[in-house]
Amino acid sequence: MRGMDAATGKPLEGDAHLAQSIGRILSTPIGTRVGRRDFGSLIPELIDQPANPALRIRIFAATALALKRWEPRIRVTRVALEQPEPGRAIVIVDGVRTDLPGAAARTRITAPLATRSGLTVTA
Repeated sequence: MRGMDAATGKPLEGDAHLAQSIGRILSTPIGTRVGRRDFGSLIPELIDQPANPALRIRIFAATALALKRWEPRIRVTRVALEQPEPGRAIVIVDGVRTDLPGAAARTRITAPLATRSGLTVTA
């Protein structure tokens, strides 16, 4: 699928376009998009919550459920959370691309979680 880079307006495709799409899904609070109120994820509500094992599980579930519903190009096989330093977290999504054949279909997308300002995503 081809698209447009939200920051530069240049053409975007492949893992970069998928990463942008995943970032948009995970950073959009449910109920905030006009015309599609159920679009987004619960991640924005979970940011800045006390870090504990229950929060990790909620982040895993929110990520997997949102991507299952809103991103048909990836079948999530694993969600992980890393905390490189206090106050910073990175969601790692491993999956199989449904729009690519065979071995090329495996992908890993990382999404650094920010404070209420949103997500930055890289492929």
